Amino acid sequence: MPDKKIKAVLFDLGETLLNFGRVNKSRVFQQGARLSYDFLKSCGQPVGNFNYYCWRNLIALRIRHWLSNITRKDFNALLLLRGIGTKKGVRLDRQQWRHFAWLWYEPLSKVGKAEDDTKETLTKLKESGIKLGIVSNTFVHSSSLEKHLKQLGILDFFAVRLYSYEFNFRKPDARIFKAAAERIGEMLENILFVGDQINRDVKAAAKTGMHAVLKAAYTNAGKKIPEGAWKINQLSELPALIEKINAETSQSI
Repeated sequence: MPDKKIKAVLFDLGETLLNFGRVNKSRVFQQGARLSYDFLKSCGQPVGNFNYYCWRNLIALRIRHWLSNITRKDFNALLLLRGIGTKKGVRLDRQQWRHFAWLWYEPLSKVGKAEDDTKETLTKLKESGIKLGIVSNTFVHSSSLEKHLKQLGILDFFAVRLYSYEFNFRKPDARIFKAAAERIGEMLENILFVGDQINRDVKAAAKTGMHAVLKAAYTNAGKKIPEGAWKINQLSELPALIEKINAETSQSI
């Protein structure tokens, strides 16, 4: 019987590593639009009327998001927003474009929080020899997400970070889980995936042969835990759960 001990943990981002809750999307968008608009204006770029700027970007983002749900392939929001700006005559260097993308995301970053003991939990896992990584369905550019994780002091725990917009597929497609396993250097059966979405995260990961854990969140409230998966309320429960799974695995070998 193959060794199925957990040697690596892969995390989803939203409502797993970072808790956003029910976000007022309209307010967050307006705040991001204002910050990014003011930045362009301060750089002497041709921004035009603010309301037009807002609607132009909102419509483009909504259309691309709609298409991504049809094609099941995420888009790179930074490239999209840069393309819109460039057509209007905006000229920025690479770092300025990344800062521009961050300003769109910044209001959301102020909402998204990690649990108070997340650093302690990740330290315990790492010190026990567990490899850590992230697999997230997202159109937000990695520079923004990783700046957020760095602000929270947890970025360096994750040597492997996969964002769906970088691929031609996304969760629940098995290929993204297999790509993550290859990058982290462990067999699928030696990886535990933690996420809040039952179909995209838990069932999909389990189907590839990974261990799967459902993180309690508003996104799965009242839903049944898939057979063979575990459930946690806090990430701090992970070290003890992994010890339990590994002990059970040793007994069955």
